[in-house]
Amino acid sequence: MSNFVDYVKIHCKSGHGGAGSAHLRREKYIPKGGPDGGDGGRGGHVIMRGNSQEWTLLPLRYTRHIKADRGENGAKNQLTGADGSDIYIDVPIGTIAKNEEGEIIGEILEDKQEIILMQGGKGGKGNEHFKSSTNQTPRYAQPGMDGDEGYVVFELKILADVGLVGFPNAGKSTLLASVSAAKPKIANYAFTTLTPNLGIVDYRNYKSFVMADIPGIIEGAAEGKGLGHRFLRHIERNSILLFLIPADSESHFQEFKILENELTEYNPELLDKDFILSISKSDLLDDELKKEIASEFPENKQPLFFSGVTGEGLVELKDAIWKKLHG
Repeated sequence: MSNFVDYVKIHCKSGHGGAGSAHLRREKYIPKGGPDGGDGGRGGHVIMRGNSQEWTLLPLRYTRHIKADRGENGAKNQLTGADGSDIYIDVPIGTIAKNEEGEIIGEILEDKQEIILMQGGKGGKGNEHFKSSTNQTPRYAQPGMDGDEGYVVFELKILADVGLVGFPNAGKSTLLASVSAAKPKIANYAFTTLTPNLGIVDYRNYKSFVMADIPGIIEGAAEGKGLGHRFLRHIERNSILLFLIPADSESHFQEFKILENELTEYNPELLDKDFILSISKSDLLDDELKKEIASEFPENKQPLFFSGVTGEGLVELKDAIWKKLHG
């Protein structure tokens, strides 16, 4: 089973509020002490917290229910009950939480960022709050309130500097393996990569950037065919996009237009990102074929040629990526 999980649904319940106390003062020397009950503590919250050390929702994979503690009841001497302990759900940066209706509850963009998913119930008021001129010794208090309860859907969108976009077998996994320490599984069949892979790419003078290998696109992905939205949502979070068209494609520019159309159908704003066009597997080409392929593309969309197998053009490709990221 893959160690990458990008979708989890969990039933969450915050804590019930503690009840207020209806205690009365009964000291020997204070015959009419009156109400003396304290308030109940609030129930514990269910909180989503960003954790930069997490890269997947795998730790939550088999979590079905999460429940926070209830608040303690109020006590005599107008003592407020302790709040219920909050429960934290640690998630990777880039995680979005939604309710059952698909509405976004919150989005984690920073390490240690916290978002309350389910509010703990309010504690009940003690009988001290119900004292009046006509009721000097109320013998009742307010019960605690129920906490929030419901299903929460967690979706992870990969945060990376550059996302690789291409059809299956375009050479994305090979590129990632050749420029980083990532070791994606590589084989010659459709959808080699079923889950995103991340790699840290070393650059000049000890600089680096993060590259994400996104599962391959097929026509109709925007409508949910193949892996559909599961991988397209990851592309949204990449700073720039690197389109990979394999050298052995039957029509290089047409393949780029299909990829471009899939992104537009899913979210037109994706094409507002900076992108780089490239021809992978260029070790299969001689100079004449490279010129022929380049002529298919407009002047303002000239592709870079590289080979993840031989290393040809990788330095120039990394230079172009760095310039886009920091230019």
